[in-house]
Amino acid sequence: MLPRQRQAEPGAPGPGGARRRSGPRQEYLEAFDGSGGSGDGPRDTGNAVSPAPGAGVPAQRGGTKGWAFTGIAAAAVTTVLAVVVAGQVTKGQDGTGARSRPAAGTAGEARLPGDLPGGPAPSGAPSAVTLTYDQKMGRTYPLDATLKGPGKFEAVPGSDKAPGTGRKYRYRVDVEEGLGLDGALFAEAVQRTLNDKRSWAHGGARTFERISSGEPDFVITLASPGTTAAWCAKSGLDTTQDNVSCDSAATERVMINAYRWAQGSKTYGDRIHAYRQMLINHEVGHRLGHGHVSCQKDGELAPVMQQQTKFLDHDGIHCRPNPWPYPAS
Repeated sequence: MLPRQRQAEPGAPGPGGARRRSGPRQEYLEAFDGSGGSGDGPRDTGNAVSPAPGAGVPAQRGGTKGWAFTGIAAAAVTTVLAVVVAGQVTKGQDGTGARSRPAAGTAGEARLPGDLPGGPAPSGAPSAVTLTYDQKMGRTYPLDATLKGPGKFEAVPGSDKAPGTGRKYRYRVDVEEGLGLDGALFAEAVQRTLNDKRSWAHGGARTFERISSGEPDFVITLASPGTTAAWCAKSGLDTTQDNVSCDSAATERVMINAYRWAQGSKTYGDRIHAYRQMLINHEVGHRLGHGHVSCQKDGELAPVMQQQTKFLDHDGIHCRPNPWPYPAS
């Protein structure tokens, strides 16, 4: 059984001699009415001033009722304080008091899977597609068959060491300005093609090294149809009739017609990769001293020195396209 609460006499002094007001403390009442001590008078930070005798809250009679009143008052004050604190926390998170999201990778940040290094990209986000060498070489590229460039060239930077044995040829790759073609891809194709065992490096007889400075043995040049024609004419060759390439033997340049490089030929159809290999091998073959020849039996592979851009069939003989000097290797 709970002990009876001792009733305080109205106006009786509290500890320290100060008279204590009956009922809840002043700061609790301020929290309850929302004034927060900012009302008409200054907030009392010391003991509450006792009211005049007889003006206080009447003492509760009966021990059980006194405890009940105290419990209810405490619960009410606790509830009000919780609401006030929650409101302050909410205010600190909203509006002008909101904190910015931590930078990616900072401690305590809850990141989405797409934020993680190597994590999946968000749905619908564009992703860069990197094409392989074979994929690039298998595509055609737009270029006007009548294009005449400025006649100014840029050497493809860098170098590629000769990978084989035999006589070493040093060459440079130049690309005419304004073509809109991938010069690095062209240079890679030349190096790969010439040093293939089916090409002029066959049997270790030769090896080819690309340079971008110094004295080359020849310069493989990717140029517009107009510029190709101008350089081929220096060696008495006319490339305008069939828009073809040439080895301008009177100069240092082996001319590859950019229109053919970009678009291919009817004789090869959609086999553009093989056609580009044939272009390189055919024109460099001229630089190495090889002349034109054609296949002699129906159904044979055309020799790489056949003019395959112009024709595959001749004199009732059907020749099959072939980009290599030594295709059986």
